[in-house]
This record gives sequence, structure tokens and C-alpha cells, in this order.
Amino acid sequence: MLATALQEARIGLAEGGIPIGAALFTREGELLGSGHNRRVQEDDASVHAETDAFRNAGRRRNYGDTVMVTTLSPCWYCSGLVRQFNIGAVVIGEATNFHGGHDWLEDLGVEVLVLDDAACTELLATFILDRPELWHEDIGL
Repeated sequence: MLATALQEARIGLAEGGIPIGAALFTREGELLGSGHNRRVQEDDASVHAETDAFRNAGRRRNYGDTVMVTTLSPCWYCSGLVRQFNIGAVVIGEATNFHGGHDWLEDLGVEVLVLDDAACTELLATFILDRPELWHEDIGL
């Protein structure tokens, strides 16, 4: 599942955007939708990877049986999306470059798994070194 999110992150980078990807799956592993951060590409600060994946998944009556897989710890905005729609689990590629709201989600009963994936960590770390002004704009620092 992380491979799907990582591929989305790489697509975002190739498009000139921020390399963060996400995908929404059922617990059985069925891909519902994937996406990547498109803030730069669409000139829209609200199109984070998780929101893009969520939108691409389409409408469901219940999200408790879904898993949001993301290359990076979700920011507060994306953590709010997980909470708002009661997404049951979050799998995170890495939380080294940014530690978002996943502790809060875990405290609320969401299953959280941080993988500490080297490929996810390196992809974003390289981007931050190459484009610090864009990273800081996006993350709100």
C-alpha cells in the first residue's frame, strides 16, 4: 500500500510540486483512490495528498473500514480529515521530516502505524534541501 502513496509522491515531484503522496484503501487492500500534494500545480493550498486521495476515492457511507496511507505524517488539516470522516487507520511512511497530528489521532482511537520508510524520508529530505522556501510555505512555518 505504501508503494502506491510513494509513487504518487514521485509523480507530484515530477510535476514540479511537493513530493507527498497518499492513498485510501479498504482494510482488505482494495485501492479506493490515490493522490498527491497539488498545491503548486493547482495553485490551491487545500489540495494536500490526503485530501486528493480522499476526493479521488469518491463518496462512501462509512469510512471506518478504510486505511489512509500517506508518505508523511499528516498535518493538522489532513489529520482533521481523518477525524471528521472516522477513517479507521493511518499508515505513515515517515515522521522524521515532519511530525504532524498522528499522535492526536492515535489518542482518539485511530490505529496509527509509522513505518520509518527510508525512501519516503529521503525523498522529502532532498526536496526540503532543494526547495526550502516552498516547503516552509506549504507546511506553514
